[in-house]
Amino acid sequence: MTETAGKLTIAVLAKSFRRTGGMERYAVEVARRMLERGHRVDLYGREVDRDLLPGANFVEVSSRFRYSSVGSALAFARETARLLQGRRYDVVHSHERGYCQDVLTMHCFSHRCGLGKYTGLRRIDQLYFSPRNALYLWLERRQMRSPWLVAVSERIREDIRCHYGREEQVAVIPPGVDTQWFAPSWVAANRHQARVRLGCGEGEVVVLFVGSEFRRKGLDQLIPAVGDRMRLVVVGSGERLEHYQRLVRECGLDGRVHFAGLASDVRSYYGAADVVALPSLSEAFGMSVLEAMSCGIPAVVTANAGVAALIDHGANGLVVRDATELKGALATCMDPVLRRRMGEKARETALAFSWDAVALAHEELYYRIAADKARRDSGMAG
Repeated sequence: MTETAGKLTIAVLAKSFRRTGGMERYAVEVARRMLERGHRVDLYGREVDRDLLPGANFVEVSSRFRYSSVGSALAFARETARLLQGRRYDVVHSHERGYCQDVLTMHCFSHRCGLGKYTGLRRIDQLYFSPRNALYLWLERRQMRSPWLVAVSERIREDIRCHYGREEQVAVIPPGVDTQWFAPSWVAANRHQARVRLGCGEGEVVVLFVGSEFRRKGLDQLIPAVGDRMRLVVVGSGERLEHYQRLVRECGLDGRVHFAGLASDVRSYYGAADVVALPSLSEAFGMSVLEAMSCGIPAVVTANAGVAALIDHGANGLVVRDATELKGALATCMDPVLRRRMGEKARETALAFSWDAVALAHEELYYRIAADKARRDSGMAG
């Protein structure tokens, strides 16, 4: 993209334009930078924090079937298609399931991929006798016909290829991180206070886990891997808390595992952390790891996480194949010299994935899409 290129008119589709989740933050951060670069941005959604996106035009999408996930998805797709009729945009970018966009971002694994966990008669039932799954798969097939798809990781691109046979016009653009907000300087300035608040002992290595789906993100495997002179801090509100509290007792870790619940500002926990762990069974990306890397904190992740593609094993973090390697990886992180070296390299990696860099990648894709549309239109006119 060159500075002399014309400004674009962009429609962005998302149910919510708030910083409440990974997908919502992705939509907000990219749209905000498009506005800052002088493009016109219209937001199609159900709710918006206007303070986050000054200058954007908000087109409200009616909230129907909010208590049914599939009903809500279908209603949003149909209503946005209706609202877009007769309106001309250079690019229509959707972050939701739909069928009227030029480009759609896949923030999670496909519904078809998720059905792969079923076997035998249960799989037949889910594939052929579940109206909910039938509707999701119908909508998903339509979304896969989008001229362009953006996958947030190589794992999502592989999911698209494996389950829908699509390889053309699929770009990989990972989420970004605010490298000024998540910064080593802030961590250094607040480290002592953060560790005192958590009751961390001198020389104790703090392992941080951030996430709200405890089982899928591997907390069952992480708790038994906590070794001597380690403290585990769990930030998030997950399922079956009593189960994990019992697991802590069974592992003899009373007093060394802290369940912090949800946090309005997770930075204070990064401030106390020596290493971040994400031993996910399945993970489209893993924002907590990129935030930790931006803070200069090394991470231990399973190869199942999309963010593992950003980690050079032993250089800026550690990648384990499965839970059997987790305890050894955490033990490796007891070395303060190694942690510091990996943390410095992690910060260097994170700088290449700032939200500004992610927005630039989108802008370049937008110009390509707009040029393709203009050529098609001129061809039809001729």
